[in-house]
Amino acid sequence: MATALVIEDNEDNLELIRFILECAGYQVQHAPTGLEGVRHALTIPPDFILLDIQLPDIEGTEVLRRIREKEAGKSVPIIAVTSYAMSGDRENLIAAGCNGYIEKPIDPRTVIQQIREVLDGHPTA
Repeated sequence: MATALVIEDNEDNLELIRFILECAGYQVQHAPTGLEGVRHALTIPPDFILLDIQLPDIEGTEVLRRIREKEAGKSVPIIAVTSYAMSGDRENLIAAGCNGYIEKPIDPRTVIQQIREVLDGHPTA
C-alpha cells in the first residue's frame, strides 16, 4: 500500500484529503506544519507528498526546498495542493521542484485521477 504524507494545517482540508486517499487505498501520514513535514519526509520518506503552500510556520516553498536539497527527498513526488491560483503560480511551483499542482478547493471526484497522473509521470494541468 502506497503511503502519502499530507502536509496540511487546516483540519477540514486534511479530513477531506485523508478520506479520499484512504478510500482509494492509500495509507496517510500527516504533518500539520512545514517543519514537521520536512522532518517526516526526510526521516521516513513517503511514496508521495501532498503539500499545502500556506503553512503556519514556514511557507510550502521553503518546505519544498528543504526536502529537495537532501538526498532522501530528491525523488519523492511532491504535489502542491493550494489555493494559489494566480497566473504563473502553477509554473512557479513546478519550476521550484513540485511534480504537480492541484488547486483548492479540491474536487473529490477528480483529485485521485490528478494524483495518479502525477505519479505516473504526467504533470497535472
